[in-house]
Amino acid sequence: MSALGWSSTTDEVLAERDLTGLTVFITGANSGLGQETARAMAAKGAHVVMAGRDQAKLDAAVAAIRASLPEASLETIICDLGNLAQLRACGAEARARLAKIDLLINNAGVMAPPLSRTADGFEMQLGTNHFGHFALTAELLPLIEAGSAKRIVNLSSRGHHFAPVNLEDPHYEARAYDPWESYGHSKTANILFTVGLEARLAGRGIHAYAVHPGGIQTNLGRHMTEEMIAALMARVTSSDSGFAWKTIPQGAATSCWAATAPEIEGKGGVYCEDCHVAEVDDVSSTGGVRSYALDPATADKLWALSEELTGARYA
Repeated sequence: MSALGWSSTTDEVLAERDLTGLTVFITGANSGLGQETARAMAAKGAHVVMAGRDQAKLDAAVAAIRASLPEASLETIICDLGNLAQLRACGAEARARLAKIDLLINNAGVMAPPLSRTADGFEMQLGTNHFGHFALTAELLPLIEAGSAKRIVNLSSRGHHFAPVNLEDPHYEARAYDPWESYGHSKTANILFTVGLEARLAGRGIHAYAVHPGGIQTNLGRHMTEEMIAALMARVTSSDSGFAWKTIPQGAATSCWAATAPEIEGKGGVYCEDCHVAEVDDVSSTGGVRSYALDPATADKLWALSEELTGARYA
């Protein structure tokens, strides 16, 4: 196989992997990157638990995968990342139904909606993309500990370049809302969560990886107006003259790589892009991870705030 990189697909990443016997739990698995990750891992023998808010959409995703993989081992579970009570119910159901989770892929997310709140009053992007996954991962931790692979993959984005996390006013209660700044907060939080997980769970053999999938046209951008799309494209193309969209199989490739690559076994707490671990870079607009997203002190502060707001504990 040639070296993996920007254009690699899920099937290329997993070509030499045998995932038979592994249980994979994927949030946001009803469409886009989550559905493709589920398909690719099921094709290599994994049992995949597809999590999402809408049973009909989950059923359609299962049917789509089974159209090409009739023997795919799939099941679904309702998971609403914007509702802490529902997340606790999801966790209880998962612990009752599953014996283990080998790979947890926190894939779901929202991008640039108008100012809105979760059921618990959190700003929607930080509440869904970070706080929801923080609470869910705590619920699923006993199953991850029972697994063998013991990896957690958190979908972040180069959008973390937009802004560090704001711990003083995380829910835009005292300042004007900016959808892209908020998105940046949440994507930085995904990386800081990865750092926090690694610090707390590496001793138990559990390792965490943050992932930038690349620029992909999925329903993640469903909230964007034409003006927002034009502004975003102007921003990315002005800073990256070589910008190109990835296909969905290319976009999901780094998630599959972070979940399975032997070369990063035991080396979590990192940010990955284009099927490699990214370098720390506080200047480039076309790659790398900002140092503020890997700062252990900020990760600890975000962890404390996350425990306070969600009530979740990593015992």
